[in-house]
Amino acid sequence: MRVEIYVDVLCPWCYIGRRRVAAALADMAERDRLEIVWRSFELAPDASRTPGQSAAEALVEWWGEQAPARAARIRAVGAAEGLDLDLHAARPVNTFDAHRLSHLAARHGLADQAMERLFRAYHTEGRNVADHTVLEHLGVETGLDADEVREMLAGDAYAAEVRADERRAAELGVTGVPTLVIDGAPRFSGVQPPAVLRELLERGLARETVSG
Repeated sequence: MRVEIYVDVLCPWCYIGRRRVAAALADMAERDRLEIVWRSFELAPDASRTPGQSAAEALVEWWGEQAPARAARIRAVGAAEGLDLDLHAARPVNTFDAHRLSHLAARHGLADQAMERLFRAYHTEGRNVADHTVLEHLGVETGLDADEVREMLAGDAYAAEVRADERRAAELGVTGVPTLVIDGAPRFSGVQPPAVLRELLERGLARETVSG
């Protein structure tokens, strides 16, 4: 059964969602029946590759007086999942090449590791995930070959795959992240408790068993 997870590196809720999905999968007896596919979704496709204001400052622009409370909630929920989400260090940038890196990693069976590393680099370490030197280092830390990562970044490899993910997101009605889609069925939020996510996945497996 295919489980598509639409995410963007810029989204702290996606990092939280990734941890919750991992927790949901951890105790599933039929985990081997699931194919987890990370899908690209750019929240800010027109963003610069050069870091500007911090994520905390961006929250103020979006939410005004509500920003401090929303930031505190993000940090608290992240901390409960063992994450240090630093909204002052994280500076939004263009994530297109980061998504291309995740597709390269997927080709080598390392997509989940790559997403974890990209999330931590941006949300905890405050690194520029649009910078090619940074992405090369993150790719190598994930287990990819440095020359292959460098060659990918220098060209347009996996650009079509990123665009295809985004077209599919539009077809499925995905407008925000993290979003999960099980075998093309109606989408649902990935920021739910692990027990809820596990139940949804198990229902999907049960439907597949009946239809099969």
